[in-house]
Amino acid sequence: MKFARWVFLFAAIYGVLALVPMYFQEAMLAPALTHPEFYYGFIGVALAWQVLFLQLARDPLRHRPLMIPAMLEKLGFGLAMLVLYAQHRLPTRMLLAGCVDLLFMALFLLAWWRMRHHGPVAR
Repeated sequence: MKFARWVFLFAAIYGVLALVPMYFQEAMLAPALTHPEFYYGFIGVALAWQVLFLQLARDPLRHRPLMIPAMLEKLGFGLAMLVLYAQHRLPTRMLLAGCVDLLFMALFLLAWWRMRHHGPVAR
């Protein structure tokens, strides 16, 4: 369980540090945003996931079923970045961000797998 705690805590901290500055970087984007609602909506939803990662870090055994959607969240962004890069529609720095998410997805999977023999939490 200690591994899962550290993985999800690190993912949450990394996510907050990567996402919060994006609220102040819209002007740096080129070309200019045509749909800022998608940009800010993405940041808000992604920050909400960081809260879930913090919950998982606090009590990974109790919240183990939530690790599956957490893995899907990381997989969704990571695969999208790979596909866009393969289509020459994405800069390398964004590919690296996608690879970080794929790494976290693999760590989430490992954490989930390592906890498979722990019994269910008494309610």
